[in-house]
Amino acid sequence: MNILRKERQEAVIAALVEGTSIRSTERMTGIHRDTIIRLLLRVGQGCASLLDSSMHNLKCETVQVDEIWCYVGKKQRHLKETDNIEVLGDQWVFVAIDAKSKLVP
Repeated sequence: MNILRKERQEAVIAALVEGTSIRSTERMTGIHRDTIIRLLLRVGQGCASLLDSSMHNLKCETVQVDEIWCYVGKKQRHLKETDNIEVLGDQWVFVAIDAKSKLVP
């Protein structure tokens, strides 16, 4: 298995963090999109592991909670009786953030 040099991995992650699409990152870096996705998955798993091990006994004084509305597939009013209402239609995402540290617990 070939491993990308650290500098090339950093270039890929930097581009993705800035909001560049995977295909644009592929064009910019010359690294195949499958390799980019594998790297992204590995970095994401590392981040999840880090947060799982360190996000305990938080001392959040003021927590702000907000909701985000979106739809999946189609809006609720366009659903038909044959559509799976468990996965399609209006969705709500609730987000909490510590007002002082901007941490999203």
